[in-house]
Amino acid sequence: MFACRLPWWRSSVTFKSRQSGHFVPWGSCQMLTIKGINTTVGQDQQAGMKKKQVLEDSEMHLARRDTEGLFQEQPEIGNPYLEDTLLRSYLKTHLPPKVLEEVHQDLERFGNRLLTKIQPLSWECELNPPVFRQFDAWGRRVDHIHTCSAWRRMKEISAEEGLIAEAYEKRYSNWSRLYQAVKLYLFSSSSGGFSCPLAMTDGAAKVIESLGIPGSLKNAFDRLTSRDPDKFWTSGQWMTERRGGSDVANGTETVARKQPDGSYRLYGFKWFTSAADSDMALTLARIADAEGQCTQGSRGLSLFFLRVRDEEGKLNNIQVQRLKDKLGTRQMATAELWLQGARAELISAEGRGVAAISNMLNITRIHNVIGAVAAMRRMISLSRDYACKRVAFGKLLKDHPLHVQTIARMEVQVRGAFLLLMDIVRLLGLAETNLASEQEQLLLRLLIPVAKLYTGKQASAVAVEAMESFGGQGYMEDTGLPVILRDALVLSIWEGTTNILSLDVLRSLAKSHGQVMAVFLSTVQKKLELASGTEELSPAVHRAREAIGSLQQFMAATGSERALSMELAARDFSYSLARIYTGALLMEHAARPGASPTDICAALRWCEQELCPVAAQSARGSYGDGAALQDSALVFGSSRL
Repeated sequence: MFACRLPWWRSSVTFKSRQSGHFVPWGSCQMLTIKGINTTVGQDQQAGMKKKQVLEDSEMHLARRDTEGLFQEQPEIGNPYLEDTLLRSYLKTHLPPKVLEEVHQDLERFGNRLLTKIQPLSWECELNPPVFRQFDAWGRRVDHIHTCSAWRRMKEISAEEGLIAEAYEKRYSNWSRLYQAVKLYLFSSSSGGFSCPLAMTDGAAKVIESLGIPGSLKNAFDRLTSRDPDKFWTSGQWMTERRGGSDVANGTETVARKQPDGSYRLYGFKWFTSAADSDMALTLARIADAEGQCTQGSRGLSLFFLRVRDEEGKLNNIQVQRLKDKLGTRQMATAELWLQGARAELISAEGRGVAAISNMLNITRIHNVIGAVAAMRRMISLSRDYACKRVAFGKLLKDHPLHVQTIARMEVQVRGAFLLLMDIVRLLGLAETNLASEQEQLLLRLLIPVAKLYTGKQASAVAVEAMESFGGQGYMEDTGLPVILRDALVLSIWEGTTNILSLDVLRSLAKSHGQVMAVFLSTVQKKLELASGTEELSPAVHRAREAIGSLQQFMAATGSERALSMELAARDFSYSLARIYTGALLMEHAARPGASPTDICAALRWCEQELCPVAAQSARGSYGDGAALQDSALVFGSSRL
């Protein structure tokens, strides 16, 4: 009866027949035994028929055994640094020779470590997500979040590799931030989700640095930027509450009560706290006055620093309600937390919390871009390798022009996104070393939300398209490909959705009174002027200049429009900025000495798309009178349009 207890997928268990020497399915063996007991008249004839049937069954099973396994070679990647020709060409073009020599050696070493040591840990993190234990065996509340050993090892590796420290040590002056971004880019797809805590850790270090590293925060800063695994801290960023995340001005309910010693106690509910196993956190709260009243709106928000646990590992008057059950980034503990008198330190001026934490948001948004570009690069690298191994319709996928065309289109997207990322971290490096001009600082302020919103959308689209290139295997969990897709989907949500960031772009334009757009247009024109010296780029230069003209016409026409029209145009406007600027970067890269025909091809293909969708949509009346009413009718239903 043992065979009856086997699950259905084990129904092909075999035994070796004594008579034939063939392997026979377990079910056939069972049937032979039963029939052998019930033989009657014509026993010899039946026995002969049974023997023939057994032989036929065994031969069928042998044929099945030869074909039932999946005969497709697993796609593989090599050293991610050495295989990334665009990355290496960019570094060779921009880094000073001495810096390039040192950086190249370290990145090659790091690439080998990623391939041989870190990537296996990444899969362990996925297979062993955090577990929450609220009570111990004796009923005492412990609120313990258990993370796997691979996750804890990722924290040690992050310190050893200086993934945060590199940006703050400034060994390479203004190039230090770019170098850090490159290491994070290479690390991201092998980090097992640990890139997320690193983003918030980097952001927290940036906030403390911007505050002048006050004495009370020096220990925290030193730990956040340490290369010693025993000292290294990670930080959380606790902003999202029950009313939502982006609207912190109206959604923050947490109250801070001042204590006689000058510290504060925090009371409130944090609905979404990523990396809940971190050592510290920065969070917003409203300071209550003597009567217990709090100022509402953004003017009532202040920024606080707190330790999550004390030296003995006991939570700082914090209760964990539950871990979030997320679509992706399951490797990382994200929790709902009750602050029940958590001891904290006020680190911003009272009522200036939003301004103080803005530095953190800029850094985490850049990390979001890093994650988006890294996810796209990993999926395309795997797709490319698979195309060289998988045979379909009598030939390798790489010999099917349509298949290669699809991958090529994705490659153009990731090339553009990569150059946009590199330009942003280059500008950030200049700003952090006081080498950036006022114009460059304005440009950086504009490009961060533009890049975050655009690459987040790119990553989701590329991940879906690349998954399709593997056929049915792309849908199988144990290939690891669905993990990349799930984790990529958060990139257009975390740190501001596409619409929220589009409105942020409009605010940056208004705040600068037109200066930032003047800088944007001037920067693009200079890059196009450089590219115009390369004859092969002429079509791309022409299309980009046409797009700039259309953008300027749109801005002139809507300059006096009411706010609703600009809000309706915000997303398309931001997309236009992203496409135009990225096209200029691709042309600039293709116009450099030693550029390859592939560089030129990528620039040309990028500029074949609609570079200024906001002008095209405006011409169709998408933002005019009645557009909002029509949108509402389409969404919520109405017979009167």
